Amino acid sequence: MNANHAQNARRLKYIRTLLGIFIVGLVISGLTAFPLVWELRLLTSWFGEGTTVGSASPGLAFWLSHVLEGLQVAQHKYPFLAYGTDWLAFAHLVIAIAFWGPLKDPVKNVWVVEFGIIACILVIPLALICGPIREIPLGWRLLDCSFGVFGLIPLVIARRLISHLDPSAP
Repeated sequence: MNANHAQNARRLKYIRTLLGIFIVGLVISGLTAFPLVWELRLLTSWFGEGTTVGSASPGLAFWLSHVLEGLQVAQHKYPFLAYGTDWLAFAHLVIAIAFWGPLKDPVKNVWVVEFGIIACILVIPLALICGPIREIPLGWRLLDCSFGVFGLIPLVIARRLISHLDPSAP
């Protein structure tokens, strides 16, 4: 094996690792969009009113309690609203499946990585525009923006490495 093939093999392994991290993030994000009430109960038990964190950050404690109350009311009176987050979860899982293409053949499927980069960038204006309309606190909007930023990092690195792959190498 010549040096170029060895370098391409290392790049390919690193690209697959980066894409694997991104896929796992999408799957976790998707799966956590299903049990929202249970998750909020757990978060309020850890960070809500009456906890050490809740005492240090009453704004966070209030927000978690407020969201939990809203989800509980919606679950009880309007359970069909959760169908929207079911579709959000489904979309994350489907997008994760799309990344199997670049995982198998990054050069041929580089467009999926580029699509992911664009999607991650668009998370930021969505959170900053729609967040205030939906009365989401700034800190939570910034947390949402961080998902786009953290998703962008492995994808940009993978994209750069893909551009250096020799398509004639195995």
